[in-house]
Amino acid sequence: MNERYRTDDDERYGSGEGDEEQTGVVGQEPERTFAALPPAGGRGFATSWWGQAWLKALEDTALDGEQLKRGRKLAREGGVGAVSVRPGRITAVVQDRDSTAYRSDVLLQRLGDEEWDRFLDMAVDRAGHIAALLDREMPPHLVEDAAAAGVDLLPGIGDLEAECTCEAWDHCPHTGALCYQVARLLDQDPFVLLLMRGRDERRLLDELQARSMARAAREAPGSPEARERSGPGAGAGVDAREAFAARDILPPLPAAPPLPPEPGQPPSLDTEAGPAPGVDPGALEFLVAGTAVRAYRMLAEALAQGHGQQPVPDPLTVAQDAVRLAADVRPEPRIAARIAQGAGRQRADLEAAVRAWQYGGPAGLAVLDEEWEPDAESLARARAQLAEVWEEGERPRLRAGRNRWTVAGTDVQLRYGPDGRWWPYRKERGRWMPVGPADDDPSGALAVALPEA
Repeated sequence: MNERYRTDDDERYGSGEGDEEQTGVVGQEPERTFAALPPAGGRGFATSWWGQAWLKALEDTALDGEQLKRGRKLAREGGVGAVSVRPGRITAVVQDRDSTAYRSDVLLQRLGDEEWDRFLDMAVDRAGHIAALLDREMPPHLVEDAAAAGVDLLPGIGDLEAECTCEAWDHCPHTGALCYQVARLLDQDPFVLLLMRGRDERRLLDELQARSMARAAREAPGSPEARERSGPGAGAGVDAREAFAARDILPPLPAAPPLPPEPGQPPSLDTEAGPAPGVDPGALEFLVAGTAVRAYRMLAEALAQGHGQQPVPDPLTVAQDAVRLAADVRPEPRIAARIAQGAGRQRADLEAAVRAWQYGGPAGLAVLDEEWEPDAESLARARAQLAEVWEEGERPRLRAGRNRWTVAGTDVQLRYGPDGRWWPYRKERGRWMPVGPADDDPSGALAVALPEA
């Protein structure tokens, strides 16, 4: 990735097609150039929630879904060249399937100085926001707090304007491919979005540091502000009835402490004293480690935005929980054999179950274990998806069996889940093994299942 500087003649958008690239001139604005990414294969274009929000803005903006479908294919096949990002504009050369190259631009309105001031003040108010930015994360509460301050970081419907030398008046396959590629960049670094909105990483972090230091100086003991706060009446408290009556106008509680970087380490039970009769120290250590991983995951879910509105998941069966435990903390063979027995599986089958769990939890495990007959409506929907995603003559020859479609002459299979998603499978050592997460696009799932050339 290279970082360069470029002039910008527009008050709100990045410079246009005729601008000359320059270096070291006062008034120039930052530009980051990302080398062309390899073909996406069967991977999703966005795994982070902010990358998915970017794609939602694209899909809500474009009027022609068929053009986006073609753009998604171009991006998946590696048709997008190096991507240039600068305030208000992203640019790339996109190669069509007939090898014709087009310059494509997508414009996003920059934030004004007053909006950036509100954003920086809001971020300094909450240490967790600064920590998230330093970790290259954009948690939902940061975006929501920014919106409450009148600053929309993520694009909304109609915010992504398209320009392309193919002269399409709306999003074309080339600008669509560029947007899908940018979603992959956003997954890696949300500062890409902040640069499009008008601030590069160095400037933003410098301004956050300056404001944080200024606030710390104001709040230090002995400062005029501190003396004012400690004047007569300070610390007298508020009557509980008055506080309750003012509950709707009181400031919010402090943000919850950030999630630790990893689960806690369990204590070692390797001591000089021998274990009590019937106690297996190795198995007990394994269970404690699994408990730490599960507690960490539950805490992460509890701290996620909107957790209280999520439905309560169904309790796991003993067999499901045994697989979950093996997936969380890979056991030594002796303990793995005991877990397989608890899960009602052969030891050799536990690896497939663990993989299925890692790719999709209970849903992934059910697709591994259960073969079902789709009803007429589900079968029609599956066949329609298979017919739509491949061009004429490109569709592989598939042999259907209930909810499973096997590519004729290969050890590759697609399994259709009850939720309408496709799961990639490949035969390894005589067993069908899951090889990736579910995909709404059967061609994407198949790309994951196919062995690399």
